[in-house]
Amino acid sequence: MSLPASPATPTATITSVVVTPVAFADPPLLNSVGVHEPYALRAIVVVHTDSGHYGLGETYGDEVHVARLQRAGEFLVGTDAFNINRISERVSASLAEDNGAGGHGTGGMVTTTSLDDRVLSAFDVAAMDIQGKVLGVPVSTLLGGQVRDEVEFSGYLFYKWAGHPGFAEDKWGAALDPSGIVEQARKMVDEYGFKALKLKGGVFPPEEEALAIEALRAEFPDMLLRIDPNGVWTVDTAVRIGRRLEPILQYLEDPCLSIEDNAAVRKQINLPLATNMCVVSFNDLPPALSAGAVDVVLSDHHFWGGLNRSRLLAGIAETFKLRLSMHSNSHLGISFAAMIQLASVTKNVDYACDTHWPWKLAEDDVIVPGVFSFEDGKVRVPTKPGLGVELDNEALARMHQQYLDAGLKKRDDTTYMQSIVPEYELKTPRW
Repeated sequence: MSLPASPATPTATITSVVVTPVAFADPPLLNSVGVHEPYALRAIVVVHTDSGHYGLGETYGDEVHVARLQRAGEFLVGTDAFNINRISERVSASLAEDNGAGGHGTGGMVTTTSLDDRVLSAFDVAAMDIQGKVLGVPVSTLLGGQVRDEVEFSGYLFYKWAGHPGFAEDKWGAALDPSGIVEQARKMVDEYGFKALKLKGGVFPPEEEALAIEALRAEFPDMLLRIDPNGVWTVDTAVRIGRRLEPILQYLEDPCLSIEDNAAVRKQINLPLATNMCVVSFNDLPPALSAGAVDVVLSDHHFWGGLNRSRLLAGIAETFKLRLSMHSNSHLGISFAAMIQLASVTKNVDYACDTHWPWKLAEDDVIVPGVFSFEDGKVRVPTKPGLGVELDNEALARMHQQYLDAGLKKRDDTTYMQSIVPEYELKTPRW
């Protein structure tokens, strides 16, 4: 009796890559290096294949980063979308003569991410999207299978102005003191049902920001709370405020900028420390673990090389008893889908993930709407093949035109702040 023929190995050869920078409205959210500009920038990567399937990726939209993506895309033509190892090799080859300067898209806050991983990320996500579509399964299946069918997110609170100078006041209004932060939180909790809240700190004196956390505790007695001063506190300040907030906080995120300083803080407070600033690449893990500087790594597939390498990070974290959550920057629906697919398969995501989703206008996106909705702070994992989202070509064209009209070439929170408040100085540590 003859054996049945083995099924053909699936392939999908990359025929072209199109990288499109886009801009979307962003409120005046204050942070340790300035304030968000009126528009946030992203790059949309569309990878086409000979199978007729396309894959989507999303990443930072700084001009330098867009040029790197376009160069890498040229190197990927002819590569099999099922061969992630070869895709990684070709991306690295495209960067062989790159000095790595610029194009981080994070406003000067995080500058030590791996260049290769930062560029690879969007192509890894797009390749996984293609694989899922060819095989008829969601990305979560390709990553090992869901361990949860809903992903929990935290509400991301910001000090902010009522609106950008010269623009109308946005729907959130101003939040410049504890009462403003509490009002903002109430709106966010009522609309999205969040069970955890994170305050972006590093803007006002630490004692004022501690008052805001204490006001949140008074308003929301059962809420899980966090604060992130983006590394601009000294060790002494971090210890003083950390001890004050120990009974209130779920964790303290990036009180100081360096591994050494965070380790010094951790030795003096009984509170987990989280980071997405001093541990942002695989090279950062050994010294951080050795120093005892971090308890929670806020992973970000845009930093860590995409979904596959983020799974590697999760395995390392499990081995060394690190806990995980997810970092967020201003993003659109493709990145949101990738985050959700990844979190759905990562059993050691121990905390609600960050997201900027509430700060985005509903009409500002490049995907066909209707995929995501929040209930009790959670979003159901898409189950359609691939990422579970589809490209809206008309929206992509509209948002690219918005990019051209905005005239921005990189994210620069500091220069924008100084154009409004000339005496503002970039300073680390600030407090």
